[in-house]
Amino acid sequence: MGMKKTVTVIVAIIAIFTLFATGAYAERGRDGELKLIYWQAPSIINPYLSGGTKDNHAAAVVVEPLANYLPSGEMVPTLAKSIPKPAADLKSITWELKPGVVWSDGTPFTADDVVFTAKYCMDPAGGCSQLPFFKDVESVERVDDLTVKINFGVPKPFPYGPFVGSQVPVLQKKQFQNCLGAKAPTCTDANFGPIGTGAFKVSEFHPNDTVIYVMNEKFRDPNKPAFSKVMIKGGGDAASAARSVLETGEFDFAWNLQVEPEVLAKMEKVGKGKIVASFGTGVERLMVNLTNPDPKLGDKRATKAHPHPFLSDLAVRRALSLAIDRQILVDVGYGAAGRATCNVLSGPEIYASSANEECKTQNIELANKILDEAGWKRGSDGVRAKNGVRLSILYQTSTNSVRQATQAMIKQMWQQIGVETELKNISASVFFGGDQASPDTYQKFFADIEMYTNTFNGTDPETYMNNWKCTEAPAPENQWIGNNMPRYCDPEYDALLVEMSKTAVLEERIAIAKKLNDKLMQAYAMIPLIHRGDVNAWKNSIGGYKASPWDAYLADIEDWYRK
Repeated sequence: MGMKKTVTVIVAIIAIFTLFATGAYAERGRDGELKLIYWQAPSIINPYLSGGTKDNHAAAVVVEPLANYLPSGEMVPTLAKSIPKPAADLKSITWELKPGVVWSDGTPFTADDVVFTAKYCMDPAGGCSQLPFFKDVESVERVDDLTVKINFGVPKPFPYGPFVGSQVPVLQKKQFQNCLGAKAPTCTDANFGPIGTGAFKVSEFHPNDTVIYVMNEKFRDPNKPAFSKVMIKGGGDAASAARSVLETGEFDFAWNLQVEPEVLAKMEKVGKGKIVASFGTGVERLMVNLTNPDPKLGDKRATKAHPHPFLSDLAVRRALSLAIDRQILVDVGYGAAGRATCNVLSGPEIYASSANEECKTQNIELANKILDEAGWKRGSDGVRAKNGVRLSILYQTSTNSVRQATQAMIKQMWQQIGVETELKNISASVFFGGDQASPDTYQKFFADIEMYTNTFNGTDPETYMNNWKCTEAPAPENQWIGNNMPRYCDPEYDALLVEMSKTAVLEERIAIAKKLNDKLMQAYAMIPLIHRGDVNAWKNSIGGYKASPWDAYLADIEDWYRK
């Protein structure tokens, strides 16, 4: 055989092997089951009816938005063909949808589903009407089967709130059409098992325990997903979740590992998995209840009808902040995955204000002086009081070893300024759950101080800062849905939000965002502690994930594979 012919044969053989190898690699469902552990178990799979990140993640496996965010903050189309620009007058944006997309039940995905979802979420009687994503949306109209136009009542320089990011997915009209308004929370089957366009569909859901997903055979990419089944197992604690990936290898992914840094480092050395920290917008903070949570007030407890007996005093709130040594909290609980912060808006970096640096240095002496001058005097038991009201705080958070250590340290710090503190920890599944009958949800906030972290989608903070406008306060009349846990209300703050919604120049938007942050910080409506890096663990054998801090970590699950 001549050299030329030999080379030709070899090339042909390589091509054949490559073809088979590529086909095998691209085979849908080839990698079997993917096992995820969330120590905060999902309680619902409809992100519009829950403020909990873990529910948002569980839903992102199934339902999708028009676009998602990459780690860089860049938007990428998901159900849309491309990322459109707003109209010249900034009062509308038109999205073209990908053709050929179908729901997991085989019905076509069309503009009607997008229009319906807007109607679902903008219904004033519905729980998600309190969410900020549809702020200033006047209407959402169907142009044709694959085109939808969003109209705003005011110019929107950043019109990417509706349907961008996993917190704002498209719901199927056919499934949810009888779930509008006050009926939304009652549609259990739909809320627990939404039909989606994502790579997986819900097979079984046991709230606050387990979700089982199976591959969506109708998914638009014939070569994805690589896994045929996904399990999210909930419960336990962050340390045991980390151990199940890093030490035992029982699970492939563990979320939100709020575990002491030296403990994680020791686990990682076993060699079965790795820790990935992504700094986004997460800030561990103390929410200060500006309303009275006394159960004697009945249905009006923790509502604006009754101001808090002592946290309404700015002097008390400032003293509480000054008494905290944030660097110790970072060193003990977070290590390289935490930074002391005095801002609730700590990321992206361009939005971080430098006007609130007082809190970075613990000052017990000044805190005591402030309380003395405000008339809060120490009693024989060392606890300060004024007009018969004692500085006695019920401080709640979710059950987590780092959070309980943080609670214990802050309790000691506050003791130095004459504040008595009772600590309470609640199962994360309950604390972040959507059970309206439970008195222990973070939205009801039947305590004086509560601590947690939350984040916002994307890189523009307008939607996030809307969380603290007056109408965002959870209350019985809105089914306790909303993100303004302190029940903060300032007309000047709300006016700044309106100004931001009309401002197109980035530098001006940054300046307004900083003013909003500074108002919250200088009112001590919340007390920021730590700018947290999102800490997750992946088994070494898992690839394809992007780890975007601006979106749900499971939003790209169709790209994950086993090496």
